[in-house]
Amino acid sequence: MATSNSTAELAGVLRPALLRLTRLIRMQRVDTSITLTQLSVLVSIENNGPMSPGEIASCERVQPPSMTKVLASLEERGLVVRTVHPTDRRQAVIDLTEAGHELIDSERLSRDRWFSQQLARLSEEERAVLRKALPLLDKLAEL
Repeated sequence: MATSNSTAELAGVLRPALLRLTRLIRMQRVDTSITLTQLSVLVSIENNGPMSPGEIASCERVQPPSMTKVLASLEERGLVVRTVHPTDRRQAVIDLTEAGHELIDSERLSRDRWFSQQLARLSEEERAVLRKALPLLDKLAEL
């Protein structure tokens, strides 16, 4: 059984390594004129389907007034479209446009291409260790 000291040690070295890797992956951008917050909103809509501005704010863990400005800029750029809610005409529903889908796809492709190049620098044995660690990393992310 691991001691809390060795667990704290592992956390102390693993956390900064994961943060550096995440930062490097995020830097692999196609369109730097869009913010990471805006990109996150687009991905939330892609993952959850059309939502009200309040639902998007909840997904992004921000206050609705903050989301208003983000959605307005995305709408202005033609990345999202606002329509009337089908059952409550007082509400709006936000969905991705084709341009929004294309931007997400190009961002993913850029990041995947960069990350694939980094993984190719590792030995087959090192990549096998990472494959084995994936379920553990997923488990940590779900806790």
